[in-house]
Amino acid sequence: MEVDADTAASWRVARSVPLLKLVSAVALLLIGYGLAYGDPVTLGLAVLVAVALLGWAVRDLVAPVRLAVDEGGVTVVTGFARRRHLPWDRIERITVDNRPRLGLRTETLEIDAGDSLHLFGAYDLGAAPDDVADVLRAARLRSAAEPPG
Repeated sequence: MEVDADTAASWRVARSVPLLKLVSAVALLLIGYGLAYGDPVTLGLAVLVAVALLGWAVRDLVAPVRLAVDEGGVTVVTGFARRRHLPWDRIERITVDNRPRLGLRTETLEIDAGDSLHLFGAYDLGAAPDDVADVLRAARLRSAAEPPG
């Protein structure tokens, strides 16, 4: 979590995540080339998955801050790297969905803005979604309690 003068708090992708994706893409290309033995399909699949990983890493580098909160609401990343500000009056619910997947428990922060639903996992936030939800709820209560102006 980062704090600065304009933003009460923000959450970003951990700095190691894009690096891991870049290294994985290069390793995948090398493995694909080594296993291809002249087979264009194997090499093509390795290149396709490596390009997808590279795109995913670029998104992490271009828009590392996925969620920010201030007195006016939250700013979320939508699409590839576009930011959208959601005022508090547009946010209907802030919840955390807990589900077992593949023998592990995953948490997803859900910000329901009526016409859109924004989902963030622990890797997007660099923090536990439960902790982030608590901060968002507290900021929402503080903004509702403060007189306008």
